[in-house]
Amino acid sequence: MQRIRIGNGCGFWGDNLDAPIVLAEQGRLDYLTLEYLAELTMSILALQKQRDPEAGFAGDFLDVLARLTPILRKQPGLKIVTNAGGMNPRACAARAKAILVKEGLANRTVAAVTGDDLLPGLDELLAAGHDLANIETGAKLATIRERVVSANAYLGASGIVQALAQGARIVITGRVADASLTVGPAMHAFGWMADDWSRLSAATVAGHLIECGAQVSGGLWCNWRDAADLANVGYPIADIAADGVFDITKPAGSGGAVNLETVSEQLLYEVGDPARYFTPDVIADSTTVKLTQVGPDTVRVENAQGLPAPDTLKVSIAYRDGFMTSGTLVIAGPDAVAKARLAGEMLLARVRRAGFELARTSVECLGAGDCVPGLRQANDPPEVVLRVSVHDSRRAAVERFAKEFAPLVTSGPPGVTGYTTGRPPVREVFAYWPALVDRKVCPHRLEVL
Repeated sequence: MQRIRIGNGCGFWGDNLDAPIVLAEQGRLDYLTLEYLAELTMSILALQKQRDPEAGFAGDFLDVLARLTPILRKQPGLKIVTNAGGMNPRACAARAKAILVKEGLANRTVAAVTGDDLLPGLDELLAAGHDLANIETGAKLATIRERVVSANAYLGASGIVQALAQGARIVITGRVADASLTVGPAMHAFGWMADDWSRLSAATVAGHLIECGAQVSGGLWCNWRDAADLANVGYPIADIAADGVFDITKPAGSGGAVNLETVSEQLLYEVGDPARYFTPDVIADSTTVKLTQVGPDTVRVENAQGLPAPDTLKVSIAYRDGFMTSGTLVIAGPDAVAKARLAGEMLLARVRRAGFELARTSVECLGAGDCVPGLRQANDPPEVVLRVSVHDSRRAAVERFAKEFAPLVTSGPPGVTGYTTGRPPVREVFAYWPALVDRKVCPHRLEVL
């Protein structure tokens, strides 16, 4: 093949459920990618799998797949690559296969890529000298081992490439790097080698640009007033050539915008060092990239350079870290800010009087500048939203705090409203622990259904 079109119809679990359908119908795609996972998502899926061995994947994908089956019937060449498998790619793949069979598409091969889940062998890894130290603090994982709920390495594109080579039309992975969902199809379609660093870097840049869905096609754009019909925003397409040059575009007639600004903003999104963007497939250099507006809603991206892939893989670990809650009240009328701050102090004072010194607290007056402290301060707004958040290792302490909101209605300053939703719910906290591990201990595994 000389060119392939890869469209991403999902940037996170909870994204627009109609976007994949519209993109598959209108995008003239070879591949549809769906990116569901974030660090928090993995811990949620891990707990779901603990409760039910057949759960632990992004269930939205199955609903999307069921709606896609008429399109798959009309477009037999369309392939789907997704990390919806989360903590349980095999179970997700089995459910996906059942949907295809039910819709008369039993000949469409489904593959599950696993190997990212390190939790079952975590103690053996630690005993073998892989300390999985926290990248930010240097602390050893052993200090919180008993509280770990998930540990997943970011795999690269190799499992996706192998699955496509074996005829898979739908590839379902666990935690692979977001951009690898694009790198895999490009490697397979063009026969790129695993050490073709410049082309792998180009595909990584393409994957990074489309991985967050509509962010590159008008969402979050600084000149948002110029993004026509954001309600009908088009999700992005990477039109990639065999030499690695590619265009970012969106379906004709859709809303939003693709231009030098939207692409530049997404190019730098969540990138620490643009010259050394570490992925499992390559270290991508975005500083050499050239952007050119070549047509309406079409930006050409070329001259990406890359360095050899790192010897280590990032590991996303989640562990139990106590409990938290956050409640809000609207405070209206004269001196709204002063009244809100007093109400926040009263809440915490009453919890202390009940015998609980909370580990972490935050009192904010939204509308008075607290959301962006130091940037803008409202002098005397007629109303503010009081938001008080707390965190503690003791559930009882947080529950007692939640019970103190309602009394403010009659025992606090005047102007309190917005209290009809009841007590704020107490939630368990999962903290994030980033680490590195030798890539040799994380080989991918492939199961073809």
